[in-house]
Amino acid sequence: MRRVMVGRMGVVTWVCAAAALAASGPRPGTGIDLQGRTVDPLAADRGKVTVLVYVRSDCPVSSRYAPTVQKLAAEYAGKSKFWLVYPAKTDTVPVIEKYLKDFGYKLDALQDPGRGLVKLGAAEITPSVSVFSAGGDLVYHGRIDNWYEDFGRARREPTTHELADALAAAVDGKRQAVATAPAVGCYISDLQ
Repeated sequence: MRRVMVGRMGVVTWVCAAAALAASGPRPGTGIDLQGRTVDPLAADRGKVTVLVYVRSDCPVSSRYAPTVQKLAAEYAGKSKFWLVYPAKTDTVPVIEKYLKDFGYKLDALQDPGRGLVKLGAAEITPSVSVFSAGGDLVYHGRIDNWYEDFGRARREPTTHELADALAAAVDGKRQAVATAPAVGCYISDLQ
């Protein structure tokens, strides 16, 4: 949409901010939902702890964590909001919808084509998580737990539970003892 304004200096053409935004992609810190709308997950659930879970449909480690993520999302329902974030450009809406169905996810999903959410949460690997306080501060980012020692090498069961610990602390308004822990999985490509 263009508007023309005529004044003493001549003709000045104004470009509607919405049109400029559409051409440049989503705003930093936002993703695109499966209906094509821009969503700011931190603003969407102000007053709750926000958890961004970075996944890829083609990452086997991401897939194995589906039950753990869903269990924690259910346990902290009402106090937190979980979002699945898909940073891979190959994760199209039909691919994401199939992934959600195959793994029984009931969480909202966001595509992150501009990597704004990846940057916001300091993510480099899938699966990994970023936990934001009710005030919007990043309080933890990294692995979900230590189930995986290395890519392809998993323990029988995890011995640390960083996401669960970070959630408990954030919901109680306390400082998380561990602010970050290295994730094991698939690298997020095209990081700048």
